[in-house]
Amino acid sequence: MSISKSFRDQVIAAIPGLRAFGLSLTARGDRADDLVQETLMKAWKYHDSFEPGSNMKAWLYTILRNEFYTQLRKRKREVEDADGFYSNKVAVNGEQEGHLDMADLRVALSKLVEDQREALILVGASGFSYEEAAKICKVEIGTIKSRVNRARAKLAELLDISPNEKFGPDSSTEAVLNNPFRN
Repeated sequence: MSISKSFRDQVIAAIPGLRAFGLSLTARGDRADDLVQETLMKAWKYHDSFEPGSNMKAWLYTILRNEFYTQLRKRKREVEDADGFYSNKVAVNGEQEGHLDMADLRVALSKLVEDQREALILVGASGFSYEEAAKICKVEIGTIKSRVNRARAKLAELLDISPNEKFGPDSSTEAVLNNPFRN
């Protein structure tokens, strides 16, 4: 079983994105880590089915997504947190506004319909094109565009953001980020 250095390097480079995608699907770090680990094990085991020159990232995300749904079917008897009762009890460091904004975003993302959240994370956070996301989700491109559009609108509603409102870091954070003298 000889695995090329290129294959190995591409898999390793994809791990942070896989973990972020897994976290967006599961909303739990431990489950996301398990999902990524299982994805990597399957990718390693079935490396010979990967076609060199094709999109490694899309192949890995497809494996992760399929594994997520497999695990979801196995966990049908677990207690659901549809109303966010348990997720709202997560402690958040209140010293910096960015942490609060991120917590608000996580809560809002958890309230999105699963297929909309998945599409938004693939296109908005993971950098996939609509075409690539459609292939990963095995739907038409128009369906992905529609899901992303509805997800963005719902997030804006949940976060109470108007189209004219500035959203992002506060002025102090922005000054630090834009400082040309920082290292």
